[in-house]
Amino acid sequence: MANQLKLIALLSLLPAAAAVAQTKWTEKKVDDIVFVTNTGGQNLGYSTASGVKILTIDGLAFKDLNKNGKLDKYEDWRLPVDVRAKDLASKMSVEQIAGLMLYSRHQPIPAAPAGPFAGTYNGKVFAESGAKPYDLSDQQKQFLEKDNVRHVLITSVQSPEIAAQWNNNAQAFVEGLGLGIPNNNSSDPRHGTVATAEYNAGAGGAISMWPGSLGLAATFDPTVVEGFGHIAALEYRALGIATALSPQVDIATEPRWARVSGTFGEDPQLSADMARAYIDGFQTSTGDKEITGGWGYGSVNAMVKHWPGGGAGEGGRDAHYGYGKYAVYPGNNFKQHLIPFTEGAFKLSGKTGMAASVMPYYTISFNQDSKNKENVANNYNSYIINDLLRKKYKYDGVVCTDWLVTGDETAVDQFLSGKSWGVEGLSVAQRHYKVLMAGVDQFGGNNEVAPVTAAYQIGVKEHGEVFMRARFEQSAVRLLRNIFRTGLFENPYLDAEASKSIAGNPEFMKAGYQAQLKSIVMLKNKHNVLPLIKNKTVYVPKQFTPAGRNFLGMETPEKLEYPVNMETVKKYFKVTENPDEADYALVFIRSPNSGGGYNSQDAKNGGTGYVPISLQYGEYTANDARAISIAGGDPLEKFTNRTYKGKSATAINVSDLGMVTNTYAKMKGKPVIVSVNMANPMVFSEFEKDADAIVVDFGVQGQAILDLLTGNSEPSALLPLQMPTNMKTVEEQFEDVPHDMKCYVDEQGNTYDFGFGLNWKGVINDARTVKYKKAL
Repeated sequence: MANQLKLIALLSLLPAAAAVAQTKWTEKKVDDIVFVTNTGGQNLGYSTASGVKILTIDGLAFKDLNKNGKLDKYEDWRLPVDVRAKDLASKMSVEQIAGLMLYSRHQPIPAAPAGPFAGTYNGKVFAESGAKPYDLSDQQKQFLEKDNVRHVLITSVQSPEIAAQWNNNAQAFVEGLGLGIPNNNSSDPRHGTVATAEYNAGAGGAISMWPGSLGLAATFDPTVVEGFGHIAALEYRALGIATALSPQVDIATEPRWARVSGTFGEDPQLSADMARAYIDGFQTSTGDKEITGGWGYGSVNAMVKHWPGGGAGEGGRDAHYGYGKYAVYPGNNFKQHLIPFTEGAFKLSGKTGMAASVMPYYTISFNQDSKNKENVANNYNSYIINDLLRKKYKYDGVVCTDWLVTGDETAVDQFLSGKSWGVEGLSVAQRHYKVLMAGVDQFGGNNEVAPVTAAYQIGVKEHGEVFMRARFEQSAVRLLRNIFRTGLFENPYLDAEASKSIAGNPEFMKAGYQAQLKSIVMLKNKHNVLPLIKNKTVYVPKQFTPAGRNFLGMETPEKLEYPVNMETVKKYFKVTENPDEADYALVFIRSPNSGGGYNSQDAKNGGTGYVPISLQYGEYTANDARAISIAGGDPLEKFTNRTYKGKSATAINVSDLGMVTNTYAKMKGKPVIVSVNMANPMVFSEFEKDADAIVVDFGVQGQAILDLLTGNSEPSALLPLQMPTNMKTVEEQFEDVPHDMKCYVDEQGNTYDFGFGLNWKGVINDARTVKYKKAL
């Protein structure tokens, strides 16, 4: 009897034991977030505040995102991404898809108290609200819930852990809404250097610091760029960022363009190789971070820009402004501008295949629409998007407009004015419709859903409901694909402490600093004055910066200050303010900046407003400019000829030239070392003979320059751009053609051409120069 009872007791346990055996997941709760581990499957994360529950299917855990009690295809992480994306798109309302098509305006965390990116917390500015820095602002709650926005552009954050906590709050908020679609947060490039920051082997920080894009290009080494992309992606994901609004791969064929510094230089092949490496680094997950096909939790969607290339702005003027809306092609060289995209971003070496997203530029690619003959901005141009990008080059990723392209133009010279170039006469809803019909999926800098739904209704009237619904779902699938591939549907949540340990960790900081050292170009080294002897006495002149306006149009105050961290300098040299006591002079200057090519005061005084952009410091008169501009015309202008012939310009920072020439005189023949922070090519003839050595950087810590000057590191970088001999050759070159300027020759007989650089032995000739100069 006792044995029978034991047997019955054992049998009664079997169902429970079988159930335990079938359950293949466990969970751990951290505050309001539950992390689920699936044995042999994808790990999950969800918020207890969102109302989402777990479904157990075949012993595995799945998130019931739409809370209907059953496993929908889009919730099933075992299915291919496209199957999931199509299922979810079919379930979305028109309003939900329209919201998915929006890309928020810039969002600082916490929100700014005033200005274009201001926000409130319960109606009060952050400082007065009692809110935590990682709380959602009133405006963020509004556009996430009411306008169904799921793509958020993050700008400043106080720290990695605050960024992680904000991400968790935002993801929990949207997880509880509708179909539970997570946010795909994004960022503009954020790995730039702080020139005065000090580096040491144990340095940690908010994020690792790397040279600017031109500096990465100056390494002529795609492996450096791929390494950057991989590290940057891990740091982005630690901040809750899954899309990078980069890389900028426009070839910088027009040396005066304000955005040259964000490019990989003027050479199409170098730009293509760097684009490929950058995107492979950003998008490729490896090891346990990979989900499938190279995508996963270490991946960041790359949004390559700006299709079909924005580097040919007439006279160097930029299309953020009405005065720079036209890209021109006097050399009939439109096709070469596509190479960084077609041969780089769309032909990756890694598993992800091609860039996840593309951003067209603001410009009107003047007279390049061979099909419809439309001179409208690229975002509106069906030939540029549908015929070239989509059909000819078979690109089926996301196409997102640049910011504010559907807004009304209010002034020809205001940064935050709308940029609806060529379609200014259309209504806002009609502009959205034209963008969609051109083949674009998403609207940058628009938080409001109303004009997108209005565009839908225009389409229904023209083509019918079935057509327009299919067009919306097509974009929805593309947009959802990028959210699924990066694992956000499974787990969009972060561990704030882990984020703190990842972003700016010593290993990443070291890699960034080494790249900085590899990015500095030595142009001149007369009598081998470099490397300098440490602990000698140096004189460093202060730098005057006049009051002015930055690229955003915001006022900047005048300053007189040392251009480098003097405490860092003192670790290498003794410092004196008396040139007579100095062994060397170190002069730190910036390349000439004469403004954007438009003078508002000239326009107010009855002129056209158009003035030259100069690449020299001293006064320049444009006697060799075109008498009649190639392109022109704006609703706010009564003329079409945008010539600046005969007008003059002087660099805003002309005092930098005086720093060199005055120091040369004061040093009385003792060595003068000039370090140039370069944003654009420049005319070296104004001061080259007054310098014994010249080095150029494209955004590095001052310490990296000192390490190179003192021989701790040997220069190895090469110029990614030509340096013109004078402004005449700048005026005569074609805006759309690379390598077409007469280059400056210094007193040593060296030509400052693309691919030129010195090391301690002299002119660098190696595999890099052979590869890229041979292609010219």
